[in-house]
Order: sequence, then C-alpha cells, then structure tokens
Amino acid sequence: MNRRSKWLWIEPITGSRKRSNFFWACILFLGSLGFFLVGISSYFGENLIPLLSSQQILFVPQGIVMCFYGIAGLFISSYLWCTILFNVGSGYNKFDKKKGIVCLFRWGFPEINRRIFSRFLMKDIQMIKMEIKEGISPRRVLYMEIKGRQDIPLTRTGDNVNLREIEQKAAESARFLRVSIEGF
Repeated sequence: MNRRSKWLWIEPITGSRKRSNFFWACILFLGSLGFFLVGISSYFGENLIPLLSSQQILFVPQGIVMCFYGIAGLFISSYLWCTILFNVGSGYNKFDKKKGIVCLFRWGFPEINRRIFSRFLMKDIQMIKMEIKEGISPRRVLYMEIKGRQDIPLTRTGDNVNLREIEQKAAESARFLRVSIEGF
C-alpha cells in the first residue's frame, strides 16, 4: 500500500516475512530434525521416529553423518526463522518534495545497527536505473543513482517482479522525482 500525495510518497518494502521463506524454513527444520533423529536412533538402536526404521543404519559411518547434517540443517533453519522473526529487510522509501529529502529505512538483525537509515537530498539524485537480466534466474532491480555515492537499490534484489511492474515502478519513481530513467 503506497501512500502518495502531491508532495509526499511513502512506499513500504516487504521484508523476509514471505510465504516462500515460511515454507522453506518449515521444510528445512522438519528435514533436518528427521536426519538428526534417525542418526540418534542409530546410536541407541531404537526407532525414535515410528515411520522410519533405523535398524539397518550403522552409527559409525552413516549415523554420525546424518547427525552432522541434521545439526547443520537445524542451524540454517534457525537462521531463517530469525530473519522471519525480526523481519529483516523490511522498511520504507520516503520521498518528500517539500523538504527535498529522500529517506530509506530498513530493519536489520538486532544489534547496534538494527535500524538502517539513509537520507539524501533530492537534488543529488541523477537518475533511476533498471537492471534487467533475463535467463534461468531473471534479475530485475531498480536503483537510484546519487552524486558521489554508489547506486542504491529501491527494490529487493530477490523479488521476482515481472517486467511490466518494474517498468511501471521505474516510470512512477522517475516522474515523481523528475529524473530520467536508464536501463542496463
């Protein structure tokens, strides 16, 4: 939901609380928990998971490896759950014509720099850039070029946005900021 008036435009940015992240975090957690429990079952010689028989799995070569992969998967899934819990990457883009300021805000991991806040003058914005790469894994990102600074992404790099949406967003941003558009 964009909030937009003649002088102010606030664009919310979704973070890591997406369905796909929930799906992969659940799949990874359950799979790694299964690996870990089968490895532990082979150590004790009893089936901790009723559906899976661990009688044919020896602990020394296979059980240790399954425990290792289970523990590694649990660490990775805990990282995914932390990014979902803290909603890393969410925030907003705020364009204020009256004050002549652009503010970009994003949430990070909890630490000293949890809040990532950048402020720029509108007169320093040179153009809006679109990076479009087609192929097996297409990449469509919108950047803002600012004098004396690196290009700043306005959209998430991992979002799979179709070409029409990214072009419309670029045109809308360039129209509001009164700058040109460049595609590369």
